[in-house]
Amino acid sequence: MTKLLEKALEAVRRLPPGSQDEIAQAMLSLAGDEGEPEAIDLPAVLEGLAQAKRRQFATDAEIEAAFIRFDR
Repeated sequence: MTKLLEKALEAVRRLPPGSQDEIAQAMLSLAGDEGEPEAIDLPAVLEGLAQAKRRQFATDAEIEAAFIRFDR
């Protein structure tokens, strides 16, 4: 294992379990071992498509707030 990967794994160990699982899933996907397919919330997808059809999109402020939450 490379030093960089060891450093990344050590950083991930300090994250909450849910975040660790998300990162692990991304790593497995990149490595070609995706495991079980992710469940799809069909009602949520259909609602999103309906919103797009109605041209109901997030405002710039809502998008900025989402990115701020992701950066935490």
